[in-house]
Amino acid sequence: MSFCTSLDMNCSQCPHSGGGTLELHKYPQRTHFSAEKHSSNFILFMLKGELLINSEEYPGTILYKNQAVLQAIGSKVELLAVTDVEYIQLNFTEVPAFCSQQMQEVVSLSEAPLTYTPLKLIPRLEHVLNDLAYYFEETPYPCQPYIDMKSKELIHLLITCYPLQMIRPFFYPISTYTESFQYFVMQHYRQVKTTEEFAHLGGYTTTTFRRLFKNLYGIPVYVWILQKKREGILHELLHTSDRINAISQRYGFDNPSHFSHFCKDSFGDTPRSLRKRAQAGEKIKIINRERENYKEGDIQGGEEEEEN
Repeated sequence: MSFCTSLDMNCSQCPHSGGGTLELHKYPQRTHFSAEKHSSNFILFMLKGELLINSEEYPGTILYKNQAVLQAIGSKVELLAVTDVEYIQLNFTEVPAFCSQQMQEVVSLSEAPLTYTPLKLIPRLEHVLNDLAYYFEETPYPCQPYIDMKSKELIHLLITCYPLQMIRPFFYPISTYTESFQYFVMQHYRQVKTTEEFAHLGGYTTTTFRRLFKNLYGIPVYVWILQKKREGILHELLHTSDRINAISQRYGFDNPSHFSHFCKDSFGDTPRSLRKRAQAGEKIKIINRERENYKEGDIQGGEEEEEN
């Protein structure tokens, strides 16, 4: 029996073909993927062979048939095929669950284990995964709605067919990496001048950093940083007695003229004039815009281009 339809349909032209959320991977022995930070969460379901994984949660761990591991967005993972291997990888930003409330409850209750161990797959999951592997083998153009449904089915089985004490540590990395990335952003956004500088400071490629950032905050890096810098600068100008040069340097401006230009553009006046107007009782606000006009490059008031 083949999954391919007998109808005369050109699936290559279908806008719903793709299947990028779920992927079947087959690699020969000694295939190596060097450590890199991933731009999405992923669950790796082993189907055949032995795969060495090296990450913070699973240092030097061999994965065998019918085992699974979850690696969170931003995690650094190295892979080496000890034998010929075959596995299915589920990639996602938000967990593709049928019931988001149920999934949120599982993640919120997740807890770190003393030692991470791969999850042993139950027969129901094995059946779904083997069925998917056959589907990918027989279908040149996977149907995305079908893949979305199967992704939710896999998550549904994970959160309903295992005891809570087994599944809590499995999903724990999702919350830890999200928190650590947000902490890194809040610690360093004042000092950076470009998205590239921000990315390299955290050890990310620029593309991965942009994707991680937009997945978590919903807007491009430069828009968020400009908003935060404007809010912080205005607060310090109006509600502290710090020297203007000190505020300028604290927010990463190279010279007073750049800082003055930024304030004129953001609040309508120079820093000194803004303080005088505030002292006279005037209420100063951030100038509202329908859209940021900066292009990629200089976050401190130059041009910053949005990623397509």
